[in-house]
Amino acid sequence: MFTSLYKKCLDLAAHKSSKYYLAFISFIESSFFPIPPDVMIIPMVIAKKYDFFKIFLITTIFSVLGGILGYFIGAVFFDIGMQIMTFYGYEEKLSNIKSNLINSESFYAWLGILFLAGFTPLPYKVFTIASGLIGFNILVFIFISLISRGLRFFIVSYLTYKFGDLFTKFMNEHGSKWFTIIGILIVIIGIIIYLISKFYE
Repeated sequence: MFTSLYKKCLDLAAHKSSKYYLAFISFIESSFFPIPPDVMIIPMVIAKKYDFFKIFLITTIFSVLGGILGYFIGAVFFDIGMQIMTFYGYEEKLSNIKSNLINSESFYAWLGILFLAGFTPLPYKVFTIASGLIGFNILVFIFISLISRGLRFFIVSYLTYKFGDLFTKFMNEHGSKWFTIIGILIVIIGIIIYLISKFYE
């Protein structure tokens, strides 16, 4: 099933209305669809290099809007949210997350997790729904989603614009690993800044 969906997304990237399809895929991927929009971004930027910034903006905006939908699925439609969480195997972790989120340290831990989910190959949709299920602050959720999703899609769009097929090959072979490493480094830097600020209070 995933293979056929992947191929369909590649076909949509070559369609004359590809930007509309990119917006749609970006939107639904943030709440339930399993194929990330990166699949469409790369061939679209290769085909139209100087549209890379527009492609980045479309993907980011609609991905965050889809994340807001995922949040409300978790917050309002509990049963549907739990079914999606069960599908991705995260339902047992929810109770631990909710019980631990009552203190500030856990709040900041969830910020880091949410950032990593938006930036790395972690299933972002799981964490948008989980954020709604646990009642996480929606404004903070939107802000972190904009940063993490925007940073990820800008990197993919810009490096595809600069290096074309060479970057495509790199993404196919090492993309997941390096996005994870970069994401973890950013979170570590954030933790260090937080600890330093606490030290000087």
